[in-house]
Amino acid sequence: MTRNQASREWNSEAYHRLARPQLEWGLKVLDRLPLRGDETVADAGCGSGKVTAKLLERLPRGRVVAMDLSQNMLQTARQHLEPKFPGQVFFIAADLHDIPLDGVLDDIFSTAAFHWVPDHERLFRSLFRALKPGGWLVAQCGGGANLARVRERAIALMSRPEFAPFFAGWQAPTHYEDKIITADRMHRAGFIEVETWLEEAPATLSDRQEYKEFLATVTLHRHVARIPDPAGRERFLDELARQAGADDPPFTLDYWRLNLSGRKPKD
Repeated sequence: MTRNQASREWNSEAYHRLARPQLEWGLKVLDRLPLRGDETVADAGCGSGKVTAKLLERLPRGRVVAMDLSQNMLQTARQHLEPKFPGQVFFIAADLHDIPLDGVLDDIFSTAAFHWVPDHERLFRSLFRALKPGGWLVAQCGGGANLARVRERAIALMSRPEFAPFFAGWQAPTHYEDKIITADRMHRAGFIEVETWLEEAPATLSDRQEYKEFLATVTLHRHVARIPDPAGRERFLDELARQAGADDPPFTLDYWRLNLSGRKPKD
């Protein structure tokens, strides 16, 4: 596996176990997706398949195309979904910048994925191209001031002499966009009936250990991966957990979600 490929990967089984906030958000987004039950719908950035399973339950006569850039995530999703939904779910290792489908999807659903995609102009053009005329895009991702507190603390910690060498040339892997800019990009891609809005969605973890594991697996996994020494990784996470323990409420992640929807015009 090349370094570039490794940078795409996740501890997918740990993610599947820990990602309770992502499941809760996903269910709310799924409620906004109009479904008859017989459509072909993509889950763009399906992760470990936890939310994908809920989508499949709403498509008893339909199909789901589960897409993700991570092979680990796709493998875990396959293990959890194929036994329960045989012949109903298909898996594609895909960069959302360039989805290898053209006009075949009735709808596209996505949650907690678009903020990992660097170029949102390309992203929305790709999503638009994959939809059938009249198809809906309904999605949610991190946006606005998402995780501002933990990101500020991580940046301060990264500058300390112990950790600074590991973050030389560091570029943040996430892109938290504005609702107005996002709406403009969607319109330029061709979407109509566009709606975008931000909402606060804090997530409180149960204790110090879960908070550390959540940071290492989900929120800051790319940061932690830059530190080669396991003991150094623990010190990095311990300091962030120490600060979070003093928050009110403690061990709370200051999530903000960017909601968006739009439709491809009918012919």
